Amino acid sequence: MIRQRLARTVVRLMRYRMVGDVPPSGILVGAPHTSNWDFITMLLVMWHGGAHPRVLVKKQLFKGPLGWVLKALGGIPLDRDNAAGVVRDLADEAKRGDGEPFRLILAAEGTRSRGEYWKSGFLRLSRETGLPITLAFFEPPTRTMGFGPTFHATDDVTADMDVVRAFYADKHGIKPKNATPPRLREEA
Repeated sequence: MIRQRLARTVVRLMRYRMVGDVPPSGILVGAPHTSNWDFITMLLVMWHGGAHPRVLVKKQLFKGPLGWVLKALGGIPLDRDNAAGVVRDLADEAKRGDGEPFRLILAAEGTRSRGEYWKSGFLRLSRETGLPITLAFFEPPTRTMGFGPTFHATDDVTADMDVVRAFYADKHGIKPKNATPPRLREEA
């Protein structure tokens, strides 16, 4: 309740408009991932709707006091050298269904810097768990933030990524030059 009030106050003070509704459960892709502020903005998007998500964050940030803060905010350390293991653990957790809605935010780009490809873990996690994917965003030029389409991953990676590309085609993020175009290595 306190987080929701805080988020609604911050969004109002920033003069942003929220669009879409928090999904009941699933994998939320936050993009474009171009700044350190993306973590905070995705939390605002979720808290605004009363949800308490988990967020994948590179494990290097979990040192010292920042680690405690990240864990308190729902952060899950991601070992980039063992990303498949983390996805497998999360899939097992989602399948167990511990009574709480499973909502996981991740940046499929995997970095704030411009790269060549997105990481495909969000599609694998959706296929393994049956959970839907919801596309989330924070768009400074239009002063909007929120949720776009929700879909279930299929075996047709190109068709799934066409949905992603269509939605993010006009999304720029905080630092547009850092945005990685939505494509996967598997599509190359």
